[in-house]
Amino acid sequence: MPDSPSPRNPLIPSLGGVLDSEQIEQTAAAIAATQRLDGGIPWAWTDPHIDPWNHIEAAMAMLVGGQVRAAESAYQWCLDNQRANGSWPMRITGDVIEDASADTNMTAYLAVGAWHHWLVRRDLAFLRRLWPAVRRGLDYVCGLQLPFGGIAWSQEHAPDGTPGRVNAEALVAGSSSIHHSLLAGVALAELLGEPQPGWQDAAGRLRRALVARRDQFLDKSRFSMDWYYPVLGGALNGQTGRDLIDSRWGEFVEPGYGIRCVVENRWLTGAETCELALALDALGERERAIRLIRDVGHLRHESGLYWTGYVLPEEVFWPDEQTTYTAAAVILAVDALSDTTPGAVVFREQADAQQGARNARIEPRRPVSTKPSVKARK
Repeated sequence: MPDSPSPRNPLIPSLGGVLDSEQIEQTAAAIAATQRLDGGIPWAWTDPHIDPWNHIEAAMAMLVGGQVRAAESAYQWCLDNQRANGSWPMRITGDVIEDASADTNMTAYLAVGAWHHWLVRRDLAFLRRLWPAVRRGLDYVCGLQLPFGGIAWSQEHAPDGTPGRVNAEALVAGSSSIHHSLLAGVALAELLGEPQPGWQDAAGRLRRALVARRDQFLDKSRFSMDWYYPVLGGALNGQTGRDLIDSRWGEFVEPGYGIRCVVENRWLTGAETCELALALDALGERERAIRLIRDVGHLRHESGLYWTGYVLPEEVFWPDEQTTYTAAAVILAVDALSDTTPGAVVFREQADAQQGARNARIEPRRPVSTKPSVKARK
């Protein structure tokens, strides 16, 4: 159930000439309206399945848009559905697990959501509720790090949750997002006085793989996510990151519409466009980022949600759905570019997260352990 609107709230983002705060509130409320009674956020009204990554992205966006109760209910869903080994099923519809496999990228992402909630709300009690699940999730993911440094993208699980075969291939986009999650986890651990050097080590090995061992990852270079995610996930920054973005800009970007999901098809997708804008923001490329967010305006539905994509030259919306994760990406990009909430820094470089932890000055509840949380594979 959406929270009541709060038009006078100064911390609802807006971006001049692109979206105002009332539109952001409408979009956040539209996401919240799809929420199940158990807190789950489905992909769309027409597609009721839930995956943990997009669910957490929606929770972050609802928090930014003033839907605090809905966001915190979404995080409770994460706690209620985590398995004993720290993972989540890849696909849940209603009360039915449709795909019991564990996606490591999805499993890691709660760390980013928890860090974002802390940045926005400074609610230590809520953070401590999330922390055990964050810790279990990142420990599980680090246990699937491959010898070259990438992270195996998934592990099969039986319907009862029993782990099975590891799919020992790594994806650039997924591993880049995991890098982001590990950095958020390290910041949370420092904040709570429970340092996790195993996560720090895993993040370092993963970054080196993303920078210097791209040939060891599965080739998904036809997808735009494979292109920009090393920047969005914090593995590449500065001029190296700009060079990467510039190297394929002409292949993926359709001025006035957004970016292609797949290089060979003129299918322009809102979520990928907003994620590229977030990557550009992390590089300090503000003007290019704002142009991209302006371009996705044509995907806005009267409900406040956003069509998933648009096909050229046919000039049709496709598929016939407005997805919660697309709407969430818009909200988070507007927040980042307007620098409205304290959570606006969540997609920027590692220094933002680590500095935030140092500035918080939270006293540990118990003596700090020097043991690594997990023995990452060497």
